[in-house]
Amino acid sequence: MRWTGLNELRESYLSFFESKGHLRLPSFSLVPKDDKSLLLINAGMAPMKKYFTGEVTPPRKRVTTCQKCIRTPDIERVGITARHGTYFEMLGNFSFGDYFKREATAWSWEYLTKVLEIPEERLYVSIYLEDDEAFDIWTKEVGVDPSHVVRFGKEDNFWEHGAGPCGPCSEIYFDRGEKYGCGKPDCKVGCDCDRYIEVWNNVFTQFDSDGKGTYTPLSNPNIDTGMGLERLACVMQDVDNLFLVDTVQNIMKKICAITGVDYGKDEKSDISLRVITDHIRSTTFMIGDGVMPSNTGRGYVLRRLLRRAARHGRLLGVDKPFLTEVCDTVIEENKSAYPELEEKRDFIKKIISVEEDNFAKTVDQGMQILDKFIAENPGGTLSGEAAFRLQDTFGFPIDLTVEILADKGASVDTEAFRKIYDENRAFSRKQRKNAGAEAWEGEADPTDGLDATVFEGYTVDVVDDAKVAAIIAGGALVDTAAEGDEVVIVLDKTPFYGESGGQIGDTGVITSDTAELNVVATNKNHAGIFLHNAVVSSGEIKVGDTVKAAIDSARRMSIRRNHTAAHLLQAALRNVLGTHVEQKGQMVDENVVRFDFAHFAAMTSEEIRKVEDMVNDVILSGIKVTSKEMPIAKAKKMGAMALFGEKYGDVVRVVKAGDFSVELCGGTHIDNAAKLGLFKIKSESSVAAGVRRIEAVTGANVLALIRDNEATIEETCAAMKLGNSADIVKRSTQLMSELKEKDRQIEQLGSKLAGIQIDSLMNSAKDIGGVKLVVNKFGAVSADELRTMGDKVKDKDSCAVAVFAAVNGEKATLFVCAGKDAVAKGANAGQIVKAVAQLTGGNGGGKPDAAMAGAKDISKIDSALSAAEGIVSGMLK
Repeated sequence: MRWTGLNELRESYLSFFESKGHLRLPSFSLVPKDDKSLLLINAGMAPMKKYFTGEVTPPRKRVTTCQKCIRTPDIERVGITARHGTYFEMLGNFSFGDYFKREATAWSWEYLTKVLEIPEERLYVSIYLEDDEAFDIWTKEVGVDPSHVVRFGKEDNFWEHGAGPCGPCSEIYFDRGEKYGCGKPDCKVGCDCDRYIEVWNNVFTQFDSDGKGTYTPLSNPNIDTGMGLERLACVMQDVDNLFLVDTVQNIMKKICAITGVDYGKDEKSDISLRVITDHIRSTTFMIGDGVMPSNTGRGYVLRRLLRRAARHGRLLGVDKPFLTEVCDTVIEENKSAYPELEEKRDFIKKIISVEEDNFAKTVDQGMQILDKFIAENPGGTLSGEAAFRLQDTFGFPIDLTVEILADKGASVDTEAFRKIYDENRAFSRKQRKNAGAEAWEGEADPTDGLDATVFEGYTVDVVDDAKVAAIIAGGALVDTAAEGDEVVIVLDKTPFYGESGGQIGDTGVITSDTAELNVVATNKNHAGIFLHNAVVSSGEIKVGDTVKAAIDSARRMSIRRNHTAAHLLQAALRNVLGTHVEQKGQMVDENVVRFDFAHFAAMTSEEIRKVEDMVNDVILSGIKVTSKEMPIAKAKKMGAMALFGEKYGDVVRVVKAGDFSVELCGGTHIDNAAKLGLFKIKSESSVAAGVRRIEAVTGANVLALIRDNEATIEETCAAMKLGNSADIVKRSTQLMSELKEKDRQIEQLGSKLAGIQIDSLMNSAKDIGGVKLVVNKFGAVSADELRTMGDKVKDKDSCAVAVFAAVNGEKATLFVCAGKDAVAKGANAGQIVKAVAQLTGGNGGGKPDAAMAGAKDISKIDSALSAAEGIVSGMLK
């Protein structure tokens, strides 16, 4: 097995299961869709529950994903140990009534032992106590040594959560070696020590349980598997925990650089470094998936994570905002798999920056609470409940509260605090115990019992007589809200569109006789209740008040344009590319149309122009756009396109643009295509395998794009000292020709210099058993340049071995070559480079005459090169 990076592992796994007939789906959003049971996606199967239950037909019977996940019960444990994290990725392959145990077990074993080349003797399999079928498949068909198969009871190896689908499971464990063991003679799989770690879980969903002990075999059993990507990376990189995995470690290194604190030097600072590393990963992905900070639901989770990270930055001595800098590193490490992070970089950083600034004010609020208590209770004792609220809400750790009060001659009821704290930990532990099953559990919702909101925004921008049905603050119902409060307002009727169907929610104002609120976002939950995220800008509002709700009409008009444009775009794509084109995702706001669609290749410039022209022809023709409700049967008869996987009611809303486009859609639209003004595609790119993305603009945003392009042209002319923009192409061609010629000259000079340098190195080469050994460390030299110099060494002496290292910043490359006569004497470049690389914590290999590797710890390069003489000497015949 070779060292493998996390990003390479993800691609390796997904590609492997694609080769087994699986459809690769991009990760679903962390925000569950039409699922009130979860705040955030916490397992690979969670977004696909409806495929398993049969409510929705899957796109293919075989599916593979790498799913972003967040589990929040571990928040208070993150950092204290290196085992806990809130964010992780879950690899999974799924069968919806297709293959079963034989294929699932064989493929998991094949991937681990053949693709990743993990030695079979280091792998163990657990099965359910009574699952003899699985035992026979593993031992007689897959070929696992029976001594490496263990049986566990229902608690460990039978997946069941109340009534419904269930079944035995089979886990694969990796033996990390005796050094991680407990030393007991009976140490084995299932031991509480760190020697055997579970890497893969195959769940064989083959029964339907009535919840009372009766299990009926399913006619079409399913396969649900899960393998933590970070845990697999720990195995392949031979590291102890997720914080040492390459991509995660790079994030931590950025934090170390900012804080000036080294990891591994002090346990307290290590805790803070782990907290920040984990929480900035979670929050970056959460914001990227549309979660906004708030005092309720998933927004509260986001806010708590950001504030905890910011507080630990202060503990490390950082007295200024810094999390956006770390966010950049998170995006860099993950953008190859999640390009949307790059697209939303500015937005994500803005949200983090605002929250970090607000945290400073929150800390001040916490101090005010303590100062007030001290002033009113000199020498008194702060209650455990108040101390816990300071820690949980304001980020004050108990030891800081105790220290501050002790300085003022006061104290804290630490016993009561500990009791409340332990009760919360017990609750969290209970949630963690069956984290996979959490995906099926419900959570308390403060809107339960409220009537669905009546949406009047299709026809009006203002509702004068709405009633406040509920006010939510901090995740709980409250009766009133005052100036400065961040709340969620529920009205009985509203003109505000709640984000759904790929259309962003409205903003605007809510006013009453006594208050004014700025609505910054609007969402809609599973029960049709519209949630107006608002800040009370003045006065006081209470439940039962009559209010005026008014949207930002200009912003809504831009959103209407873009939403209608998305419909026209899909119709044009199907005309130009083919009817295989289907919507895979969409987000329209006031600035841009972002449309993801199924297509097998990048669009050509000609195809993009055709699509663009087709949409603009519809706009210029002034086609009417109508929106009508009708029975779904009638809509289907009209040929209305439906979003794949959506579940529609008996009555649907149909948006029709002449005969050009007919779609089922609950969004808001313009009434005439001419109101789009103009349509322009900004970019076309890849999102995932088989999924493309177009970003486009309409209306005034087209004019803004034209002006930006004109400014770029003017700046380019100025830089190139051109008086006429028509000469740009001609002058650019000349410049490229000149640069190409200069590159050729530089390459020639470089070759000559390399020859001179090699002559010098050959003169100082050591003779080892008749083989000349050339060893040298270079600065910023490319891998191709190392190969070129290696070839020159072999040209000069066929019985020579060259061991070169090139250090570029924090990265280093090792290259070894051996002439044909040196190979004949026993020298092997592949084995030499591997041995040298391993001395730096890296790995690599190659052919006997030439090989390359990566060095992990550049501080060990010199000592590793010094060892080359002994390594080569030991090989020679």
